[in-house]
Amino acid sequence: MMVKRNSLIFLTAFGLLLTGCSKSGLEITKDDILEVARDDANATKKECENVSIKEQKGSYIISFNTNGGSYEYKIGKDGIIQERNYKRSSSEEKEEVSTSEPVEEKKEETKVEAQKEEKKESTSFNKNQQAAIDAALANAGLAQEDVTDIGCTLDKTSQQYTVTFTFQDIHNTCMVDAATFTVLSSVQA
Repeated sequence: MMVKRNSLIFLTAFGLLLTGCSKSGLEITKDDILEVARDDANATKKECENVSIKEQKGSYIISFNTNGGSYEYKIGKDGIIQERNYKRSSSEEKEEVSTSEPVEEKKEETKVEAQKEEKKESTSFNKNQQAAIDAALANAGLAQEDVTDIGCTLDKTSQQYTVTFTFQDIHNTCMVDAATFTVLSSVQA
């Protein structure tokens, strides 16, 4: 009788285990999605105000404000950032940065490539460029010796540095605020 009872308990536990494992895909919560957005914005929970999370078909729209500006993200239910927008609040001109504007990215890439050709002999950067590069690499969790093809240009109209580098054959482009050296966006291609 005891053997049958233990077998029954074992089979029931095994059945429950299989039932729990049968779900396909990950279930990501709104808190997880918010954490992805805050991490990308380099903002702590305390720094975020007016947090809004709206669920859409297949994604979430997250918006919040920090001392540096306001952020809006579109993040898929898989946790991958699909779009990000940033509006600087400390500037008189409200500049908006969006990674969903491919035309702007192409202009920046060609400008950076032209500058790379000019700087093939010299890879030294001024202290502000180096600070922007350091911020972009820290945001990616990398050190300068981990990457190749480092480039840094300043867009004087938007007061943003465009930092480019290659890590493991992946081209990375980061937009960095020239005043605060805060990473505004990061795109991998």
